[in-house]
Amino acid sequence: MVYDALVVIALLMLAAMLAMLAGLGEQTAMKDPAYTAYLVLVWFFYLAWCWSRGGMTVGMRAWRVRIEDEHGQKPGWGKAAVRFLVSLVSAAPAGLGFLWSLIDSDKRTWHDILSGTRLTRF
Repeated sequence: MVYDALVVIALLMLAAMLAMLAGLGEQTAMKDPAYTAYLVLVWFFYLAWCWSRGGMTVGMRAWRVRIEDEHGQKPGWGKAAVRFLVSLVSAAPAGLGFLWSLIDSDKRTWHDILSGTRLTRF
């Protein structure tokens, strides 16, 4: 997640620069709902594009893991959207949704369970 955070931060900086060039320089994330939604969409599109195209992000590639659906296929945009949204909930209560993988028999997180995905090693 740290590797991907670096990529996401760079993308968000680029997105902020583009917004400033478009005349939206006075916007503030978490204060302006439309600007915040724009940044969240940039974040989502990075993850969803990586997951649906190759089954993995840059960070996942480094750790040799990929995301699959219940049929062993790369998740589509719908599953990626559910996974992304639920991962925000998974992180919120002190990462409890991520820690869930330590007690789940299939080592799934909350967002894996609800999106019908799983991480596999390759």
